Amino acid sequence: MNIEAHKLLEKAQRAVEAAVRLNDHDPDFAMARAYYAMFYATEALLVDRGQRFRKHGAIHAAFGEQFVKSGILDQKFHRWLLDAFDKRIEGDYGVEVTLTREDALVTIQQARELLAAARQHLQPEESHS
Repeated sequence: MNIEAHKLLEKAQRAVEAAVRLNDHDPDFAMARAYYAMFYATEALLVDRGQRFRKHGAIHAAFGEQFVKSGILDQKFHRWLLDAFDKRIEGDYGVEVTLTREDALVTIQQARELLAAARQHLQPEESHS
């Protein structure tokens, strides 16, 4: 794994931790952090392959094409990423908070699972050392 991918995985972990801390008082902000945890994890996978994108949609599409359609990772991760993006938009730009703590908890757990899958994919040889 290259250093940039490693740093993105660390950032994803910090985003999960921030989401947990925020959730009791600000589920919409917690949702945003949970989405970004997923985003950074998927970006790490792509960066490790030497690919960089400027837009969220491009990262979503490349992740789906290269890691889900190819069968490397379960398709649920792509669906979760897209759903979390939609919820982040709702939380960030919506005037009324409609996201609940339970909504955010589900997305936080999904972010943890996606991060774990990204780590496992990027560090398989380290488990044998």
